[in-house]
Amino acid sequence: MVLLNDLSSRLTLDDPEERRVLSQVTWSEYEALLQALGEASPYQVHYLDGVLEVLAPSRKHESGKTRIGTLLEIYFLEADIEYFPMGSTTLRQAELQAGGEPDESYCIGQDGEVPDLAIEVVVTSGSINRLELYRRLGVREVWFWQGEKAELSLRDRLSIYCYREDDSALPETSGYEQVDRSEALPQLDIELLTRCLQHPSPLAAAKAFRLGMGR
Repeated sequence: MVLLNDLSSRLTLDDPEERRVLSQVTWSEYEALLQALGEASPYQVHYLDGVLEVLAPSRKHESGKTRIGTLLEIYFLEADIEYFPMGSTTLRQAELQAGGEPDESYCIGQDGEVPDLAIEVVVTSGSINRLELYRRLGVREVWFWQGEKAELSLRDRLSIYCYREDDSALPETSGYEQVDRSEALPQLDIELLTRCLQHPSPLAAAKAFRLGMGR
């Protein structure tokens, strides 16, 4: 049993990016922790079936999510697509024992309670299955931007997963199919987006992305 008054000591984060995973956490304890941390908390909190995962994002993590958000906003503006950013809004489904905070998320076309697209920047691996988490939360498309080096490089890559109604055919990915192109944003040039995200200069990347869209 996790006691809330023990959490502060158990979540001491010394590493630039570190995860703490706690088991046998009740839903009420999870909600109490969210309330105690508040909206301005530097931590990201995920919950699935009694497992609580707390992340203190690194600079690479925050840089990656901001750069993806910047390029997507350029895309929405240039392509004249209505969008509603939800950022790291906490998504919760008490009856399904699932709660999480994407790095970035968007409703596309019209606003809603659940984003059409959730984006995760992966710097360190965790124990909670993100695809299972987002399946329970009702997110149709999930992107993972991941790499191993301290800086953005050609090893960084984007993986796109779209949910299928017949989720029994894809048990290893919780009903999500890995695809080459976004279904939420079908006209988006994923290769161009990936190349620009791999560029070491955020300004040059934004300019190259806008220029590439105009071709």
